[in-house]
Amino acid sequence: MAVGVGLESFDGKVAVVTGGASGIGAGLAGAFAAAGCEVALADIDEMGMIATAARLRDEGATVEWVACDVTSPARLDELADTVERRLGPVDIVCNNAGVAVYGALTGMSLTDWRFVMDINFWGVVHGIHTFVPRFVERGTGYVVNTASMAGLVGMEGLGVYNASKFAVVGLSEALSRELAPHGIGVSVICPMIVDTPINENSMRAWAHARGDPEPEVHAAAADAGSIPPGMRGGSVDVAQVTTRTLEAMRNGDLYVLTHADQRGILARRAARLEAAARRVETDGA
Repeated sequence: MAVGVGLESFDGKVAVVTGGASGIGAGLAGAFAAAGCEVALADIDEMGMIATAARLRDEGATVEWVACDVTSPARLDELADTVERRLGPVDIVCNNAGVAVYGALTGMSLTDWRFVMDINFWGVVHGIHTFVPRFVERGTGYVVNTASMAGLVGMEGLGVYNASKFAVVGLSEALSRELAPHGIGVSVICPMIVDTPINENSMRAWAHARGDPEPEVHAAAADAGSIPPGMRGGSVDVAQVTTRTLEAMRNGDLYVLTHADQRGILARRAARLEAAARRVETDGA
């Protein structure tokens, strides 16, 4: 049963997708276009956006692309203004740009923390800050935030990433409650492993942020063997993520899950929380 505001139709809507050059972002752009939307890609990877836009245009889509660094609120404002000039008022914003890093918390520098939070959390905040007031003013719109299973369950080796994605999930939950009275929907995507180039892209960007002249030193962290056990298991393709996302938007569902084995992991977390709550009742608190 839907608990939020659903989107009755995608036809004629204008959708903005950050991190739209590749991976889930490019997949979402294609799915929106196939459903009848005009699409704007936003990314720092201009060559990737050019390639994705060309492919979608060959399929008959109306696509624009805008170079945008989501860590800059001013660039998000420029993005919104540019898209409105080219395509019209934005109906859907997907705050999707993100990076993934692996490693023990004790080995993370403050530079590492800021690198991840600036993109994964503040990038989402900047998208909300720019687009949501416009949605509220018009009384319509839909927000899609990309989080992760790592935003629902803490995992060893993913501490910094966990922190950023838990923040996105909590923000999305609060935003859904606040925006529903305005007729605006919210969904948060929480996948496990998806077949995308996020690891390679993240390691290059992470190495650059660290001032590391040899990115391959950290690229090993993208190998499957170093991915924390809680995030391993079967990889799904982007199409499965996008199909479930559009379905959630139609239904007004807050959470978008993508893997069958997520249910068991989440049930074990819920059982631990329930056990803790039961102890409080037993103690008479």
